[in-house]
Amino acid sequence: MENKTFTAADFKSDQSVRWCPGCGDHAILNSLHKAMAALGIAPEKTAVISGIGCSSRLPYYMNTYGFHTIHGRAAAIATGYKIARPDMTVWQVSGDGDGLAIGGNHFIHALRRNIDINILLFNNKIYGLTKGQYSPTSDRGFVSKSSPYGTVEDPFIPAELVFGARGQFFARAIDVELEISREVMEAAARHRGASVVEVLQNCVIFNHGIHNFFTDKEYRAERTIHLRHGEKMLFGKDNERGIVADGFSLKAVTIGQDGWTIDDVLVHDAHTPSNFLHQQLAMMDGHDLPLALGVIRDVESPVYNEALDQQIAEVRAKKNFSSLRDMALAGDTWTVR
Repeated sequence: MENKTFTAADFKSDQSVRWCPGCGDHAILNSLHKAMAALGIAPEKTAVISGIGCSSRLPYYMNTYGFHTIHGRAAAIATGYKIARPDMTVWQVSGDGDGLAIGGNHFIHALRRNIDINILLFNNKIYGLTKGQYSPTSDRGFVSKSSPYGTVEDPFIPAELVFGARGQFFARAIDVELEISREVMEAAARHRGASVVEVLQNCVIFNHGIHNFFTDKEYRAERTIHLRHGEKMLFGKDNERGIVADGFSLKAVTIGQDGWTIDDVLVHDAHTPSNFLHQQLAMMDGHDLPLALGVIRDVESPVYNEALDQQIAEVRAKKNFSSLRDMALAGDTWTVR
C-alpha cells in the first residue's frame, strides 16, 4: 500500500448527500472517508461499487472511481473489476436486501473464491429505498408493508453466511460507534482477500430503533463487546465482565465473583485458522452473551485474483502466448470459403 498523507476531505465528492436526516448511512460514510485517509491509498487508486438501495448511493459521495450498478450485482462487478485491475483497492457497498437477497449468490461465491474486495454490508433489516418491505435479515414475525401480519420465515444472520461460505475476514460495527467502524474498515482494507464488515445501521423512516437494544447508551457497554486481537475479552462499563470458556461453550462472567479471575478471561485471537471460536463469537446476540463488535476473524488464505494472475502468466510462458489472437490460433485452424 502507498504511504501518502491524505485527509478525509480528499475522499469527499462535491455532491450533496441525499440520505434522510438522521440516517445511519451518514455516520458510515464519515467513517469510510476517515478510514480511506488513514490507509494512505490515493483516491485514483480506489473504486467503490454498489448495487441498488439507499446504501448504494454511496459512490456518488466519494471522490474516487465509482460504479452504481444494478440490483444484487455489486459483488459480480466488483469481482470483474478487481481481476481486470488488481492494482486498485475495491470496495463493495450493499444493503441487507441488495447483498443477501437477489445478490446472495454473488455474495457467498465472492467469499468462497476469496476475491480481494472489501464488502461493506449495511444491515437495517428492512428495504428502505422501496419503502419498507421486510428483508432477508428481518426477524420472524416482523410487520412490514409486505408482511402486514408478520413474517413467517427466519432471517439470515450475515455472520453465518460468511462462515458458511468459508469467509476469512469478518468484522462488525454499529453506525453510532464511529471509531469502531473506522477501525474495522481499515483492517478490512489491509486484509488480503475478501473481507466483510457488517454495520448495524438505523433506518429512521421505516425501521427506526431496530438496533436500540445494542445502541442505547445506557446499555451499550453491557450488551456489546469490542474485540481486539491479542487483548482480553472484557466488557461492561468498567470492564468488570469477561468471556470465559465453559466446556465447548462461551460464558459471560463477572470478574471476582463465583471464583472467576482475570486469568480465566479469554484472549481474542483473530488470526487462528480454526474458525470454531470465531463463529461462536460472531453468533453472540447480546442477551446471555454480548454482541461482538470489532474484527472477529482475520485469517490469511490464497487469494483468487492473485492465483489467477499467476496461472495466466504460467500458461503464457508455457504456450508462448502474447495475445488473445495467438491463443485462438494456437490449435488446429481452418478456412471457411
